[in-house]
Amino acid sequence: MPLYEHVFIARQDLSNTQAEGLVEHFGTVLADNGGKLVDSEYWGVKTMAYKINKNRKGHYAFLKTDAPAPAIHEMERLMRLHDDVMRVLTIKVDEHEEGPSVQMQKRDERGERRERR
Repeated sequence: MPLYEHVFIARQDLSNTQAEGLVEHFGTVLADNGGKLVDSEYWGVKTMAYKINKNRKGHYAFLKTDAPAPAIHEMERLMRLHDDVMRVLTIKVDEHEEGPSVQMQKRDERGERRERR
């Protein structure tokens, strides 16, 4: 089955448990449609670059999935209809990276940046 990565932003006035509950909810939607949630990360509340629906901040979550295309379409459809979800981004990948995502890594683990000019 194809591999996908999803990032969604939920409203800032939700509690942490409600935002993490959304991850579980969309994981069960995938499971009901023949897919599986490989890994999920809750990135926490982050400030956005611009306002979305009059919100400056949002709860960010990251999902790694292994599911057929119809399951992904159904999950995206439900995400876009959900009142608490503001934005969704889905990307098809060849393989999932091992370990935590770049957002969850500490600054020391990320490696060296090149010099600024």
